[in-house]
Amino acid sequence: MTPDQIIERGRRVVRLEREALATVEERLGESFATAVKLIAESKGRVIVAGVGKSGLIGRKIAATLTSTGTPALFLHPVESAHGDLGIVGTDDVGILLSKSGESDELLVLLEHLQGLGVRTIAITGEPTSELSRLCDVSLDAWVREEACPHDLAPTTSTTAALALGDALAVALLEHKGFRREDFARLHPGGALGRRLVTLVDEVMLTDPLPVLPPGSRLRQAVVVLAEQRGIVLVADGERRLHGVLTAGDLTRLMEHETDVLAEPVERIMTRAPRSARIGELASAVAFRMETHGIMAMPVLDATDRLAGVVHLHDLLRARVA
Repeated sequence: MTPDQIIERGRRVVRLEREALATVEERLGESFATAVKLIAESKGRVIVAGVGKSGLIGRKIAATLTSTGTPALFLHPVESAHGDLGIVGTDDVGILLSKSGESDELLVLLEHLQGLGVRTIAITGEPTSELSRLCDVSLDAWVREEACPHDLAPTTSTTAALALGDALAVALLEHKGFRREDFARLHPGGALGRRLVTLVDEVMLTDPLPVLPPGSRLRQAVVVLAEQRGIVLVADGERRLHGVLTAGDLTRLMEHETDVLAEPVERIMTRAPRSARIGELASAVAFRMETHGIMAMPVLDATDRLAGVVHLHDLLRARVA
């Protein structure tokens, strides 16, 4: 095959899966709302099960549910008959995945779950299948064809099942009022955890602050700019911020005028500078600074008084950006 033919085959797969997801979206209805409420009102966990490729998708769905505030476990249908059924409680809800809805292993597991009083949700590509008929709720994951040219390898069908699992997890997240702080509590490690829990208060500098009082001269500002990393905060005795002056501001002025050091800082300071707030996520502050090309930013408290200054380099060093 030529490179163009290879690219076209790849595009065909993506196109078929996109079109399949569009039809899944169109068919999403009352049964989805029922499934979300069934899980949300349950006092137990979600037990996810599937065989083969559906099992792999089930593991991912269980992981996504757990990470977004809905405790879930994956249960292999075969292993369930050899002791693993012991993890199931009567208050749990089962999610069973099968393209055909006729998997013998899954139907046997369904019988055991129902014997324990577990409510069940099917995600299947055959709405008239045994699995769909016997479960309490059935979600329609039908697809017209697999992306495999022989219409055999699970591709489009697993994408549809995964999308429905993600839809359940996100709908439950919003239904329960799951917040960024809750997500951070469940993801304390790594870069994601740092971005979600680190506040600007923990990164900002508070002493010494590069502060000059109103009426100061640019001659004084030059010293502060050199000693305090290129920013001057103009604030009065009550720490009310009047403006911000940067090394760039001074450089641009001196490109056109030479004798400027006796000028007041008010001449070139930014009088309504962008600022951060105590309690704000450091990652949000870093995003604003990067977006607007700001290297340092004043941090204000709840009374609009100066509390500190945060530098983009410090945020990058803290790995929140």
